[in-house]
Amino acid sequence: MPSVLITGSNRGLGLEFVRQYQAEGWRIYACCRTPASADALNALAAEAETTTVHALDVSDFAAIEALANELSGEAIDVLLNNAGVFGDGSPLGNVNFEVFRKTLEVNSLAPLRMVECFLPHVEAGEQKKIVNVTSKMGSISDNTSGGRYAYRASKAALNMINRSLAHDLGGRATTIVLHPGWVATDMGGPSAPLQPTEACAQMREVIAGLSLADSGKFFNFDGGLLPW
Repeated sequence: MPSVLITGSNRGLGLEFVRQYQAEGWRIYACCRTPASADALNALAAEAETTTVHALDVSDFAAIEALANELSGEAIDVLLNNAGVFGDGSPLGNVNFEVFRKTLEVNSLAPLRMVECFLPHVEAGEQKKIVNVTSKMGSISDNTSGGRYAYRASKAALNMINRSLAHDLGGRATTIVLHPGWVATDMGGPSAPLQPTEACAQMREVIAGLSLADSGKFFNFDGGLLPW
């Protein structure tokens, strides 16, 4: 039975990833900050003994290490770093640097810490895949509108972290960054053209088809490659 660990699994893309992987019979470690209030996730997990819910605030690096120790010996085929925040849109001259720091912590540093702590689990899995959910807004060459300093910078940093990870991991695991598209979630808003069901289905196809030759790449949800 293949296994996946998903952060930010209580809503949006994370919850849909849980739903789809569960439907295919995967062993799922579903992580979110406050499981007690994650009603939709808990209801979903109640339908399958192979889905377990774990408390994890990815900005708490000690908690990441603690969960990795709790799951010691468990093989994880796909480490899916999905948790993220949008920060705020504070403009030039009024940038909220506290929000900026928090955005970097969650979107950039946390995925790296997740890889550090869960690499033994990934190496014990058969598929050995690390998937970091990024954004096209982290593409430097594609930035034609400016603004959104915190979010753009955090995703650009994640893209670079992933590139370095690919070099440092070598043949030990495949690691990619994956843009989900503009999706109708709490973060994406109601005007987004993609529904979570469609976006996750396409992303799962990308993940399923990954090989070591793809490590370090910047993928679109439909399998295409995006510019740095």
